[in-house]
Amino acid sequence: MKIIQVTDLHLVTPGETLCGLDPLARLKACISDINRNHGDAALVIFTGDLSETGDEVTYRALSDELGKLIPPFRLMLGNHDNRIAFRHVFGGGNRDDGFIHSVEDTPEGRLIMLDTLLPGRPEGRLDDVRLRWLQQRLEEASNRPVFLFSHHPPFPIHMPLLDRMGIVEADALHALLEQHGNVRHIFAGHAHRPIAGSWRGIPVSVLRGTNHQSALDFSPDRIAITHEPPAYAVIFIDRDSVIAHFHDFLDRSAAYR
Repeated sequence: MKIIQVTDLHLVTPGETLCGLDPLARLKACISDINRNHGDAALVIFTGDLSETGDEVTYRALSDELGKLIPPFRLMLGNHDNRIAFRHVFGGGNRDDGFIHSVEDTPEGRLIMLDTLLPGRPEGRLDDVRLRWLQQRLEEASNRPVFLFSHHPPFPIHMPLLDRMGIVEADALHALLEQHGNVRHIFAGHAHRPIAGSWRGIPVSVLRGTNHQSALDFSPDRIAITHEPPAYAVIFIDRDSVIAHFHDFLDRSAAYR
């Protein structure tokens, strides 16, 4: 099974720029590259910070571009997003609690997509309501493999400023994942960095956004914005492995000799 992960679009009003770049033009290039090379993907998952401002106009611009995307997709929210404006354009939301979380059952296991948005704050939250929802989804999965998608990483990446913006209830989250016992990977965004490793025995990965990036800076109280290449992840999942390729989709340097 092939899945594409795209994260941190940070869309602004069409025609405007962010960090000296055009987020909408970057998204268009990303979607074009996915269509050209991965139209056979089972799913494209956008792991949050769809918008920089949370304005409805940014979600309408996103909706227009998603109409051109060949594979099916799922949208998640990040700390820059606005649930109300998002719903005005895309609808959705759990009918019981209003959060934008969801599941997708596949032949390789269950994909769980979390809503970690806490309006007005950069860190992620999984309050009791969301943790109960997750527990129920894990119980439904029984002993099947689970693959978790979260905008905020629940694990430290050892960049202090970004680590203060992770998921507050990381320990409670881990307790649920450990109880299930078959969580094969956690995919996150938010950090704008290519990162891979493991968290308490669970493999994890993070990737760059489609617009600006975070510098590799381990200072305790700062982070710099860079123009490192944007990327999306090409993820292959089967019974034996989970493999994630980070693709710099604007790179046109390849040449056959």
